[in-house]
Amino acid sequence: MLLSVENLKVKYGNIQALHGISFHVNEGEIVTLIGANGAGKTTSLYSVTRLPPPEAPRVVEGDIKFRGESILKTQASSVVKDLKLALVPEGRHIFGNLTVMENLILATYARDKDIDFSAEYKRIFDLFPRLEERKNQRSESLSGGSSRCWLLVGH
Repeated sequence: MLLSVENLKVKYGNIQALHGISFHVNEGEIVTLIGANGAGKTTSLYSVTRLPPPEAPRVVEGDIKFRGESILKTQASSVVKDLKLALVPEGRHIFGNLTVMENLILATYARDKDIDFSAEYKRIFDLFPRLEERKNQRSESLSGGSSRCWLLVGH
């Protein structure tokens, strides 16, 4: 199992935000969190990616395992750099003055510089063919549907 979230209970200050969510993601699988506004979808993903304070939700019970190892004590920077696990938040938190391709290149910043990312860009464009058509377009001109929330899990 690639990612496992077990009975996760999370608080923001004294407010309980998650009351025991569990889900699993296997290698090559796509899992979707669906729910109403305020149901805890974003909080769940912030918890998985170990968002640093002051925005961070505080895990009070449960566990998050990546490749079988708990990541509850892992720093957010290590989650991205070492585990290759990242969150691209909803709301167009992209660099609007950069092109789609420049944003993708920027997303590889913390990764090993000796890697040829062309295969990964091809995979992204295979998943999102409209992005390939717009790879030279400034990101600020994309529609909301072209810049939604993705949880990207590296290899």
